[in-house]
Amino acid sequence: MIWNREMECADRDTMQALQLERLKKTVAHVYANVAPYRKKMDEAGVKPEDIKSLADIVRLPFTSKEDLAANYPTGLFAKPMKEIVRIQASSGTTGKPKIAGYTRSDLAMWGECVARGLTMAGADEDSIVHVSYGYGLFTGGLGAHIGAETIGATVIPMSSGNTQKQVMFLQDMKSTILCCTPSYALTIAEGVAKAGIKPEELALKAGVFGAEPWTQAMRDKIEAGLGIRAHDIYGLSEVMGPGVSTSCEENNGMHIQEDYFYPEIIDPDTLEPVADGEKGELVITTIGKEGMPLVRYRTRDICYLMRDKCACGRTTVRMSRVFGRTDDMLIIRGVNVFPSQVETVIAKFSSELTMNYKLYVGREHNTDTFDLGVELAPGLAIDDIKFAEALKGRVEHALRDMLGIGCKVRLLNEGTLPRSEGKAVRVEDTRKLD
Repeated sequence: MIWNREMECADRDTMQALQLERLKKTVAHVYANVAPYRKKMDEAGVKPEDIKSLADIVRLPFTSKEDLAANYPTGLFAKPMKEIVRIQASSGTTGKPKIAGYTRSDLAMWGECVARGLTMAGADEDSIVHVSYGYGLFTGGLGAHIGAETIGATVIPMSSGNTQKQVMFLQDMKSTILCCTPSYALTIAEGVAKAGIKPEELALKAGVFGAEPWTQAMRDKIEAGLGIRAHDIYGLSEVMGPGVSTSCEENNGMHIQEDYFYPEIIDPDTLEPVADGEKGELVITTIGKEGMPLVRYRTRDICYLMRDKCACGRTTVRMSRVFGRTDDMLIIRGVNVFPSQVETVIAKFSSELTMNYKLYVGREHNTDTFDLGVELAPGLAIDDIKFAEALKGRVEHALRDMLGIGCKVRLLNEGTLPRSEGKAVRVEDTRKLD
């Protein structure tokens, strides 16, 4: 089923004509109403009337998270506060959050985008959507919520936490769609197993998971643990929230809602465009937002684009899963490391290790240290010295093959690491504290 066939299956000429019309409108809107954009465009020597084709987008300056910080809290708003009906913000890592403002039209657009994504997962007006993203300033909970309401589905606004209660509601309310982070989906799957519930005893049919990078190995574990189809959903708080793109039943990339978001992929070092199919940094221009439009926003997310028609019938461009971020990439002893690479290695030991892990990066005697703490699978224990030492050696060897550097492995008993109720904290880097 397709929620908006006219837009999701539009031919390329129709879509590009709409994108150009909306791009021109957006550029004129920010130039007239957002002083920092007007200043940047003047410095770049470009005016709104210079945008005559989609190819002209490269003439526009980039927007970065530093621009959001410099204009905190509302310096990039393009509408007066009396027209801003919702404030959301990033979950934040350091410093002040990235603020986003929404008009009523923006909220309707958001609901439309998420409705399309939930429909890709099989949701309809008869669905019971169990939302376990956090509610509040973080866009996950309210984003999934508004999309489900747009469809006309029943929404259970669980938020995150209290996994035992989550499992109870999944079972008692016969929820059919689960929305949360992939790491919390694994935690819920653990809770289901501990409650003695078999996946087939739940009414769940699909899950829509996002807010953090995840691998095919995690998808496989979630699908097996909950007996569902797992779908990716992508978004950023400052761009809109979840719903920028979502994977369909083909599970071959995430369909970008191109009538609202114009995507580019650039080389993060040269800032030049790269070819379709080549990994680079995703850049998004919002072409439907009123409250806080963003022009050529550098997401820092690494992926690639696919423009061939999907077997599902949708014609919108697709983005691959996110392989990592240019700004959470770890440089350890001169080598670039992404947590997702480590996760891929852990998945190869699925009968002996869980996906609950944490990376510890530090510095001793001017040399980087790099450790992995990972839990053993249920029924295994580290007091079996011979087994533990052999497994530790095999995992360390596999990590060196994948990463090109050594990583010391710490095997932990199941339940040692804290469980995630939102975005999983995978890295502890104490070098930043020196």
